[in-house]
Amino acid sequence: MLVFASYENVLHALARNKEVVHTYEGHKGKIHLLLPFGDHVLSVDTDNVLIVWDIQSEEEYLRLDFDKAVFAVSAILHPSTYLNKILLGSEQGSLQLWNIRSNKLLYSFEGWGLGVTTLQQAPAVDVVAVGLVSGHIIVHNIKFDETLMKFQQDWGPITAISFRTDGHPVMAAGSPVGHIALWDLEEKKIISQMRNAHSTAVAGMSFVPGEPLLITNGADNAIRVWIFDGPGGTGRLLRSRMGHSAPPIKIRYHGQNGEQILSAGQDGTLQSFSTVHERFNKSLGRGSINKKKSKRKGLKNDTMALPPITAFASEIAHQNDWDGIIACHQGYITCTTWNYQKCSMGAHKLMPEEFSNYKPLDIYATAVDITTCGNFAVIGMSTGQVDVYNMQSGLHRGCYGKERAHEGAVRGVAVDGLNQLTITAGKEGLVKFWKFKTKDLVHSTDLSSSPSAILLHRDSGILGVASDDFSISVLDIETRKIVRRFSGHHGQINDMTFSPDGRWLITSSMDCTIKTWDLPSGCLIDCFLVNSAAVSITMSPTGDFLASSHVDELGIYLWSNRSLYSLVSLRPLPADYEPSTVMLPGTRPVQEDEEEAGDEETFDKMVEYDSPEQLGEQLVTLSLLPESRWKNLLNLDIIKKKNKPREPPKVPKSAPFFIPTVPGLIPRYATPEQESDTQSKVVNLGVLAQKSDFCIRLEEALSTNEYAAPLNLLKDLGPSSIEIELRSLAPEGGGSMEVMLSFLRMIGMMLDKKYNFELAQAYLALFLKLHLKILSSEPKLLEEISRLSTQLEETWIHLQTLFNQSLCVLKYVKSALL
Repeated sequence: MLVFASYENVLHALARNKEVVHTYEGHKGKIHLLLPFGDHVLSVDTDNVLIVWDIQSEEEYLRLDFDKAVFAVSAILHPSTYLNKILLGSEQGSLQLWNIRSNKLLYSFEGWGLGVTTLQQAPAVDVVAVGLVSGHIIVHNIKFDETLMKFQQDWGPITAISFRTDGHPVMAAGSPVGHIALWDLEEKKIISQMRNAHSTAVAGMSFVPGEPLLITNGADNAIRVWIFDGPGGTGRLLRSRMGHSAPPIKIRYHGQNGEQILSAGQDGTLQSFSTVHERFNKSLGRGSINKKKSKRKGLKNDTMALPPITAFASEIAHQNDWDGIIACHQGYITCTTWNYQKCSMGAHKLMPEEFSNYKPLDIYATAVDITTCGNFAVIGMSTGQVDVYNMQSGLHRGCYGKERAHEGAVRGVAVDGLNQLTITAGKEGLVKFWKFKTKDLVHSTDLSSSPSAILLHRDSGILGVASDDFSISVLDIETRKIVRRFSGHHGQINDMTFSPDGRWLITSSMDCTIKTWDLPSGCLIDCFLVNSAAVSITMSPTGDFLASSHVDELGIYLWSNRSLYSLVSLRPLPADYEPSTVMLPGTRPVQEDEEEAGDEETFDKMVEYDSPEQLGEQLVTLSLLPESRWKNLLNLDIIKKKNKPREPPKVPKSAPFFIPTVPGLIPRYATPEQESDTQSKVVNLGVLAQKSDFCIRLEEALSTNEYAAPLNLLKDLGPSSIEIELRSLAPEGGGSMEVMLSFLRMIGMMLDKKYNFELAQAYLALFLKLHLKILSSEPKLLEEISRLSTQLEETWIHLQTLFNQSLCVLKYVKSALL
């Protein structure tokens, strides 16, 4: 149920390969041996301390200290059917059998005078295979302390041993040079050799129980499955998962779906990694001058291998028809093409014709780009020469400048989206714009410092230029002017990438920071530190991930774009902003510190932010009531007139069973008698009317000066009810002058606090419309109204100023050219 993994001196137990469920801390030295053992797990560190842990309680069950000079533990094994017993191998060559329940040494084996590197249980009970530093494999019976057979390999110490359990008496042994030997245990001889199974030492190997499958892994960052289904007993590669065996130098997204990342590593290989699933990963292989000779000489003795790729460019437009990737190699004059569909090197090796007979050591390709259509490759050289080649035929199609494009080495080349302009940057500090077809110079821009790299965002026509003085310039290729200049890095800028919409420029530097610059505002909006500097970064064409590769790190790390999943404030960072160090992404959730967890909580609170009733004293705040509650208060009489029926609805009378007739010679039906309309007389009760809750609350507020209760009552009412309440404030409606004064003070309170602003306007307008005659005849009410008038005027002047400012800024933003 659990997978155990150690890191430095800490041991972790993982469930479902991702969730850490147990942590075992107690070792002082680095853990180098592990053995799960029933309800316990054993770990041995470099200080020669063996600890038996209880898996569930995470407590030490037993601790054994060994003297390094006498018995330095180098291998550990639990022999089958040996209850509570473990077998330990040492660098001195002796073996010890311990009972860990009773903490007793049961037996010591003298050994063979050579250090033990590995121990492996054979399919037979009591039989153990012992690997030695001399390359010997001893098949030993530990019950009788007898050696059954010996084998020897010539490739150095034995690194791993495994036995087939599917009916074939075969033992496999690994070596430090990457070869695997297969031994027949019945005939006691070698069956076959699997050479170069790994390019480095075979770290571990295991036959699948009851299956002809062997799983191996090594320090070359590869895990491979071999199947034994052919004649001769040798295995063939069934499937594999592998990464770079040396850190990646350059990574770029391939295609427009954001699912493949091309990566060139220091190991000389070009690989494609999938962001969807690892089963879609593939390797395009290693660059070679002559493929046939390379295959003949093998991986170890290959003198035809090309140096690592330093820069490459890819396009998918014609990748089914011909090669779609162009790459230049470290210190090498020839550029190579690669075919993504065939997963191999391409048909052409591109270099200037004058160097076809000899290859100078001091001249090499420095920068490459491929056109959007996939037809042409542009290559810059260390001499300042820039050439154009056809990707289909590999033919030279011209060069820029009379002799060369730049005085110094070319630091970057780019072609725009329509094949109209070619942009080149030289070490001397010039960025030149050329016509792609005619090769004529259009414009030259002098930079303040020598450029180290350029990057073009083809959709928006924005060119990013990283300089040797750690600054970044942004050029518009239409106007050919510098539109933005950023400074803030304190180390060499390694790489740049644009967001798909061209709004962000993300840069990585040797100062271990990754910074995001907002181009429209010209501000730094994000910055974070990593433990090792990012060598190369690339943004997904769909904008969901930022991929990065780092110094001395074999993996490619994906950073999720947080703005796609939650609300993120993109305000400019302050000048004194101190970036925090972020751990590189992993497959398990990071256990955050208390401080970081606190930050996360505040961020969550910001997302679920509940605004107060009044945001600030200087702001005018509107209520959240729907417009239907207050907007039509002044026009209620017009609305009622429009909605008034023309005549009252008549209830149809039920017909009599016998229809009455009029007496006479001619029979005629009698017409029903018209009932006389009784008109009800409405009596104005006046003072006799019962006071409403609103009136009572207003009377109470005169003494307490708290107007929240009557205002909340009004908010809950509809337009007609509000009108009735305000009518009833007058003396003839059952109210009084004091209640009317209290209402005006409530409006004054609303204007003072500057919230529910539109309600105050609507209620006051209706009040004035209904009671204008009474207000004009009462001096107290007139005084209150004049005070309200000055309040309203001040608020409106303030609002009008803000409206004018906002309109001016909006008009400028719409019309101004960035």
